[in-house]
Amino acid sequence: MKNLVFLLCLFFAISSCKENQETENQDTPRSVPEYTIEQFLDTENIFGGSFSPDRSKILITSNRSGIYNAYELAVAGGEPSPVTASDSSSIFGISYFPNDERILFRMDGNGDEIFHLYVRDTDGKITELTPDAGARASFYGWAHDGKSFFYGYTKRDNRLTDVYEMDIASMTSKMIYQNDEAYSFNGISNDKKYLGLVKPVTTNDTDLFLHDLGSGETKKINEKQAAHSIADFSTDSKALYYTTDDGEEFAYLVRYDIASGDRKKAMQKDWDISYAYFSHTGKYQVVGVNEDGKTAIEVLNTEAGKPHQFPSFESGDLTGVSISKEEDWMAFYVGSSSSPRNLYVYNFESGDVKQLTNTLNKSMNADDLVTATVVRYPSFDGLKIPAIYYKPKQASADNKVPALVYVHGGPGGQTRQNYSARIQYLVNHGYAVLGVNNRGSSGYGKSFYQMDDRNHGEKDLQDCVWGKHWLAEQSYVDSTKIGIIGGSYGGFMVMAALTSEPDVFDVGVNIYGVTNWLRTLKSIPPWWESFKDALYQEMGDPNTADSLRLHKISPLFHADQVTKPLMVLQGAKDPRVLQVESDEIVEAVKASGVPVEYVLFEDEGHGFVKKENQLESNRNILTFLDKHLKQEAVEKD
Repeated sequence: MKNLVFLLCLFFAISSCKENQETENQDTPRSVPEYTIEQFLDTENIFGGSFSPDRSKILITSNRSGIYNAYELAVAGGEPSPVTASDSSSIFGISYFPNDERILFRMDGNGDEIFHLYVRDTDGKITELTPDAGARASFYGWAHDGKSFFYGYTKRDNRLTDVYEMDIASMTSKMIYQNDEAYSFNGISNDKKYLGLVKPVTTNDTDLFLHDLGSGETKKINEKQAAHSIADFSTDSKALYYTTDDGEEFAYLVRYDIASGDRKKAMQKDWDISYAYFSHTGKYQVVGVNEDGKTAIEVLNTEAGKPHQFPSFESGDLTGVSISKEEDWMAFYVGSSSSPRNLYVYNFESGDVKQLTNTLNKSMNADDLVTATVVRYPSFDGLKIPAIYYKPKQASADNKVPALVYVHGGPGGQTRQNYSARIQYLVNHGYAVLGVNNRGSSGYGKSFYQMDDRNHGEKDLQDCVWGKHWLAEQSYVDSTKIGIIGGSYGGFMVMAALTSEPDVFDVGVNIYGVTNWLRTLKSIPPWWESFKDALYQEMGDPNTADSLRLHKISPLFHADQVTKPLMVLQGAKDPRVLQVESDEIVEAVKASGVPVEYVLFEDEGHGFVKKENQLESNRNILTFLDKHLKQEAVEKD
């Protein structure tokens, strides 16, 4: 293992030289217009790609109204047509019904994550399908015959998600699997005989199970302890495809023969295979690979035994693939770090490609946005840390800019090369942003992923500190003006930095971050029961002697160490990081006389999805940074 880590570090070191040189040699500095947050957020965010039965329309979800709603978009082109009109809780479209234009969607209570399922009839009538108060529903997929769909429901016990089947002719449901073992559902075979189930042992290791709905037998099918995830069943229901990193650094695809128990490696890449699934008859297999912070998609023609050749897209990467039931059309998205996602359709027979959306605000010049680069820098122990970096176009040695270390959520998340309105807004206004993938981040091999186990707020925090050192070495960065910002686990890292390394960063922006691990781990949502034990294995069990270490790393108990200006943002409906986490850290830091700003949204959860709240949060963040980091207000005075 030590030799493997050394080889990884050597590889990253060689890559780092080239990548860092490229960063220093970007386009000649130039001034750009400063766009408002209103302009950035007038850029539309869309996702989804369900074809109507006649393939004339696609169901998408969009926030163009300020609230997420479901829309229909003609394959021939044109403006989206709204099919829901919520002005409070966001609505997320799921799918058209297989043989008619009824629509299935989900909605929670302003971010509380207690989702319910609804059907919208063709006459516009909306019916709630899972009305039990407090019960959480999750759509699992359509039956292969199109006569029913499967969903998870916590009606019986909020900790346990049972599996139900809903008949779409009568709209009546029945439980088909009582989930007493708190497994996570990962798929059902086309013949409806087998369920694929997983059970996290730790956050690094997952057991894989095959449940026979006929006999009631549940069989563990992984041979060794490793990270496993079910990808898909074969269309003939004779095989199960799953990903695993057993014996390797990165996850590969395995085909498991259900009758014989034989298994063979079906596909392996140089990075993690994130997912793989088949089109309706199995003619195509879609494979997603996590390549250095972005998703690379491969669509295999299984009949020809080779990848299907698509046109290339210079403007970004192909993601979000959805293939019609008839396998003649494909919907997909193209986007990048500097370009919001746009929806395209492709016809397999003609080879024609059509762009259906143009989501970037028309008042903005795409050339003014910054394309991220991948950099790698050494941490305190020599380990190379991968990061996604944004250099402002106006930055130069003669025009030094302030900078931010940006920390992702998790634990175990990843900063990716996706479009972020917040990051582009900050970069446009003259802030260099380094999106750190500290040790413990996913996507860089299992050894790297495991490096922060029972070490949170320590070595992973040092990776962020050394990210600050890397920023300070850039000739165009003002080394005296570097802050740290992050959400969720990243918010915890912000507070950990300000409490345990109080002299390193000049300001901190904590977005719904954990400040008291003892409370957070005891109050995790009940529907996380399936991986609660795994989370305790990684973070520590607050009900045992682990509580001593959890107390030590919880910023709330060291708030008197904060000396730098702090901003905290929180959603009152957040079920993961409770509002009290932010309330208490704000009061504790204020008691020391440190400047603190607190922004609380009564109608948001773990993430701000309403445009009016996104406007307010991002506007406040920039104002705070300009005042305390860029110090514009002081200069004007």
